[in-house]
Amino acid sequence: MSTVLALPNESTSLFDTQKPSSKYSRLKLLRPAFHTSRGALFHTDCLRLFASIRSNSMDCIFADPPFNLGKDYGNGSVPDSLARGEYLRWCFSWLDESVRVLKPGGSIFVYILPQWGYHFAAHLEAKGMMFRHWIALTMKGTFPRGNKLYPAHYAILYFSKGTPKCFNKIRLAIPTCRHCGKDIKDYGGHRKYLNPLGLNLTDFWEDTAPARHQKFKARWHINELKPLIPSRCIEISTNGGDVVLDPFGGGGSTFEAAERLNRYWIGSEIGTCLPIRERFERQFACSRTPLPTHLQSMFFCADAKLRLKSEPNAQNY
Repeated sequence: MSTVLALPNESTSLFDTQKPSSKYSRLKLLRPAFHTSRGALFHTDCLRLFASIRSNSMDCIFADPPFNLGKDYGNGSVPDSLARGEYLRWCFSWLDESVRVLKPGGSIFVYILPQWGYHFAAHLEAKGMMFRHWIALTMKGTFPRGNKLYPAHYAILYFSKGTPKCFNKIRLAIPTCRHCGKDIKDYGGHRKYLNPLGLNLTDFWEDTAPARHQKFKARWHINELKPLIPSRCIEISTNGGDVVLDPFGGGGSTFEAAERLNRYWIGSEIGTCLPIRERFERQFACSRTPLPTHLQSMFFCADAKLRLKSEPNAQNY
């Protein structure tokens, strides 16, 4: 269950444009498991996908990695249970690759538990990334755990590779009572001065509880992110036609969000990709679509059918 992949030379800045090392000459074709006209999903280990992507090519990365809680996601995937140090080393490997493939001005968002988040944040800062925000997402329906405070939030780490190339402001509807329809707050008597377009999005999100109803989920037995969460991150940091990478495809929330926002997307999933395909069939009534050939230039070795030549012996955790 160890991470076995030769990453780019650690003595070289990961911000540098670099070609894969000579070991990537031992190549194996990797075909998309699913695609739309805007995106391609590969059934593979995240580090194997990273090894195929050119440096400085992605506009945004949204990552929702395993939390190392010992869960078994089924379908032959490996349970996320590693020794603490081994888990962090694995995470630092894909974080380093994320930094490498991001364009200057690109952004990365990592959805993670606070207990891991501060390690990730320190690592990203040490790699020269610019801290933007620690976004707190309310976690409703939790319970006390021994001699600890009531855990009430997840974190999204928001870093950029230098000054962000764009920052799009998002406004939220002014909250109203679902019973009477009136404003919940009086805003200190200054209600009339609020922007009619809504409230500025803050770094505390209260409307992001996990999707628990089966009709909103791709995998019924696993808590999944609402597409709202990656959608906000993508909308904040990208413009139409930009490319979004999600190395942990899961149920496909990021890909659905990118598709709706007219962004290109690339992803990997080590477990079955069938739930993501079914999600798109439900949400978009997908028919046969052409391959997103625009993405071909994002890879070191890809043919017109987006078949990648990738390191054959990479292992995820």
